[in-house]
Amino acid sequence: MSSPNGSVRVEIYDQSYNLRGFDPHYVTQLAALVDSKMRNVAQQTSTVDSLRLAVLAALNIADEYQQLKRKYDAVAAEYNRRAAALAGPLDEALREARRAG
Repeated sequence: MSSPNGSVRVEIYDQSYNLRGFDPHYVTQLAALVDSKMRNVAQQTSTVDSLRLAVLAALNIADEYQQLKRKYDAVAAEYNRRAAALAGPLDEALREARRAG
């Protein structure tokens, strides 16, 4: 629920937090992601300490981020490589078109 001061009340692992952001819906989605990660970690481990669960959830989220970043970087590098390979022939075709017309 959004309040007049721009904060949104969320629950993460049975704890309430008032968080602020430009988009309350997005903040709520982030909180739900963190809550879900913490609950998944709690199911997979015998850890009941919420601080430990938060750290393990943060490590899981960081790992997912790094994997996506590596994939993105590889795609961006391939895109840049292909764009650079096409730049020369495209420049040449444009020069020829200017000469012809």
